[in-house]
Amino acid sequence: MKRPRRISRAVQVGPVQVGGGAPISVQSMTVSKTHDVAATLAEVARLAEAGADIVRVAVPRPEDAEALRDVVQGSPVPIVADIHFNYQYALKAIEAGVAKVRINPGNIGKEEWEREVLLAAKEAGIPIRIGVNAGSLEKDILDKYGYPQPEALFESAMRHVEICTKHGFEDIVISVKHSDVFFMIQAYRLVAERTDYPLHLGVTESGTLQAGSIKSAIGIGALLADGIGDTIRVSLATDSVHEVEVGHQILKSLRLGRPGVNIIACPTCGRLAGDLFSIVDEVEAAVKARKFTKDLNVALMGCAVNGPGEAAGADLGISLGRGRAHLFKRGEIIRTVPEEEIVEAVLEAIEAWEEDETTAEATG
Repeated sequence: MKRPRRISRAVQVGPVQVGGGAPISVQSMTVSKTHDVAATLAEVARLAEAGADIVRVAVPRPEDAEALRDVVQGSPVPIVADIHFNYQYALKAIEAGVAKVRINPGNIGKEEWEREVLLAAKEAGIPIRIGVNAGSLEKDILDKYGYPQPEALFESAMRHVEICTKHGFEDIVISVKHSDVFFMIQAYRLVAERTDYPLHLGVTESGTLQAGSIKSAIGIGALLADGIGDTIRVSLATDSVHEVEVGHQILKSLRLGRPGVNIIACPTCGRLAGDLFSIVDEVEAAVKARKFTKDLNVALMGCAVNGPGEAAGADLGISLGRGRAHLFKRGEIIRTVPEEEIVEAVLEAIEAWEEDETTAEATG
């Protein structure tokens, strides 16, 4: 079955294409003070190493705006300036060479100020993200709806799309983030149905690592499953690297992300025939450390009920028995492995699969 994908126009965020059928990119935002260039670049480097395609930095002070040029020049990934209240910081960010500017419709101020930002962005050839947030809607819109309803977020976004198009600016990305997952989904669906602009998905203020990951997986995942979304950020109250890791896991779960090993593991029950917990932990840790790039499903199963079927249905898999496991490859049992050798056998099979595939590609 072909996976759906909403057709959106393309914009360039530095070398990263967003929309237009491009792979869905993963973003995060630094928690370092931007004017502390060394700390910011160290965090950006960690995010890039974790797989961030784009990184956003906050610009709430003049010293942050002044530091942007050094941040941009030292970053391995495109830098987005996050602007609130002071449009002049947006102008300075554009002068500093950022790859994109995010403006908040709820606090950007007068239309003539926004117009200056749009003209500067157009001249520099960079896009603008209209970043609507349920927590900072324009007062008149909030008064109209009484609460940040999905329609309120949509109206805010469209108001500023109209300002952009009135001034001949079309390189737009839209986000309509809400802390309520259901409202977030509905708001994005409204924008997706009525525009073709690329969409940046996120559940705002989603919470801690566990709770925020769940909310984000539901909100972002539901939209991606319907083909909606071009770039994502998982907002978590924890180390920003976790945002990138969870973002990639959401994409991988939908087979939308970068190639890599996807672990399938049974939830376990009283039928469990071995120490599957340790096996799964060890395999996942090794897969993460070795950064395998083959797009493989690896099933780690604990009993004879669903185990053989899941293991046979994956690219590689094991089905535990008493003290041993069958190792499957492409649906066929290739060997029986003692339980203490399962982790090593699975990793060897992944390595061998990569060698097989590489050889086939080189000689095919």
